[in-house]
Amino acid sequence: MTASSPILGVLGGMGPLATADFMRKLVEATPAARDQDHMPVFVHSVPQIPDRSESFLAGSDAPWPFLLCGLRILEAAGASAIAIPCNTAHLWHARLAAATGLEVLHIGHATSAAVTSHPAAFKRVGLMATSATIMGRIYQDALCAAGVDVIVPSAHDQVELVTAGIAAVKAGDLASAAPRLREAAAHLVERGAQGVILGCTELPLVLHGDASDVPLFDTTHLLVKACISWWSKSKAAQRRSETFSQ
Repeated sequence: MTASSPILGVLGGMGPLATADFMRKLVEATPAARDQDHMPVFVHSVPQIPDRSESFLAGSDAPWPFLLCGLRILEAAGASAIAIPCNTAHLWHARLAAATGLEVLHIGHATSAAVTSHPAAFKRVGLMATSATIMGRIYQDALCAAGVDVIVPSAHDQVELVTAGIAAVKAGDLASAAPRLREAAAHLVERGAQGVILGCTELPLVLHGDASDVPLFDTTHLLVKACISWWSKSKAAQRRSETFSQ
């Protein structure tokens, strides 16, 4: 790695297992034949960031100074772009992007693009996410503008199945989370969802492709794909710059 090599900064810890899942998927998805072919990454995994969903729903900005501090640490370390493997934290994405000259990749944009470009040409998708992600419309506006209707869990399912399932994953109890989350996904399919967005990075830890009769959009994996695309473009630009400077 040269001093000018593009380095990905990961603003993580929300939660720590979701960040570890992101890193594993990043390594597995990167086209590499040896260690040196992989992407250089700085990971800032600090779970003490206040709960993003609870804060947003309470009208609190408590996560902001922690998110900004993490961003500054990654900047100082030499990161070239930022990825945030937490959907709800993207409620602060615009402010983070405005606070830095680095590109801050957007998990919602990456996922919405995957939904709208899918060969199945979806007309209706389900969204499983924290209540704050749903209320903050991280997905609905872009998808509705593209002609895709977004349906969300019923009030009962949101509390008893999705929120409870996410909490169980964060507590390390994946076994009890799985049936709750599978049931919530099934209810969305029963209501006409042709695909389901796993709009919280805890969800792909439990729900996989065989957990539903319709496609499940793993937002962690889609953020990984966006990161690899960024890295490939950055390396190509670096090579062009080095060629012109010779």
